[in-house]
Amino acid sequence: MATSLLRKKPGLHPLLFRFLSLLSPAAQSRSAGTLAFEELRASPDQPYQSTAIVIHGLLGSARNWRSFSRNLLSTLPSPFDWRMVLVDLRNHGKSAEVEGLGPPHDLTNAAKDLADLVKSQGWSWPDVVLGHSLGGKVALQYAESCARGDYGESAVLPKQLWVLDSVPGDVSPEYSDGEVEKVLHTLQNLPPTVPSRKWLVNHMVELGFSKSLSEWIGSNLKKSGDRETWAFNLDAAVEMFKSYRERSYWSLLEQPPKDMEIAIVRAENSDRWDPDTVQRLESLAARERGGSEGKVAVHVLPKSGHWVHADNPRGLLEIVAPRIASL
Repeated sequence: MATSLLRKKPGLHPLLFRFLSLLSPAAQSRSAGTLAFEELRASPDQPYQSTAIVIHGLLGSARNWRSFSRNLLSTLPSPFDWRMVLVDLRNHGKSAEVEGLGPPHDLTNAAKDLADLVKSQGWSWPDVVLGHSLGGKVALQYAESCARGDYGESAVLPKQLWVLDSVPGDVSPEYSDGEVEKVLHTLQNLPPTVPSRKWLVNHMVELGFSKSLSEWIGSNLKKSGDRETWAFNLDAAVEMFKSYRERSYWSLLEQPPKDMEIAIVRAENSDRWDPDTVQRLESLAARERGGSEGKVAVHVLPKSGHWVHADNPRGLLEIVAPRIASL
């Protein structure tokens, strides 16, 4: 059941005023074999005009983006006109329990899951798609497949595509510290159930991982009897990461579809960006384009590492909100 609408108190700054109703995934009417999702709206009783889909990163879930999405919605000039749909990607969160999301577990199918969800719910196609890390490349694949006609004649491209600290080309280990690979390797070598979250956090810290990262990994555990198991499908998530590293979307950025803006947000302190990629993106953003093409924009988020919504959420809002409000 949806939570009641909180009343705004005079004098509160919009970013501190969380007046949004949150519908839990269990409250949604969702067809079998489609992604689990959460919906954020200023009021479930008023009609909305526009939709933004928000996509988390590897080993994450929709809940990672609740706070940022609430604040983004409350910052918009007309929040009642918008809704935010936060999805759990296949093999992640509550979607890990969904039957019918079969292999191959790659970006093409992860993006198709979004289109299948829209169709199954009878929604209008989203105006904005925003993805972080792995989710950023799922967003790029969604736009590429949609432009190609893979989702049918009724499909409409988003007006804005936000790619948050996700390298659009193939990912070379040369320009990464390999932390993701180390985490995945470590998790794959653990038993399928662990004694407790505390045990896992201590174990990962002993292996040299940071306390914050270890605790975040621990937050992905769920109770299974008297032990803990993963809230994600680990082996399938590894397949998705492999697809993420191998796929390139430079051709989409070279010729973005008409009337669509692809906005790349690069975190200032992220280790995922090599100089050639940065220069190539800046050249694409500076290119003069005719009316038959969309455009590419590049933003740098200061004082932030890869975890943009946690490291500098206010700075990210200041980049994203004005552009979405302009639609």
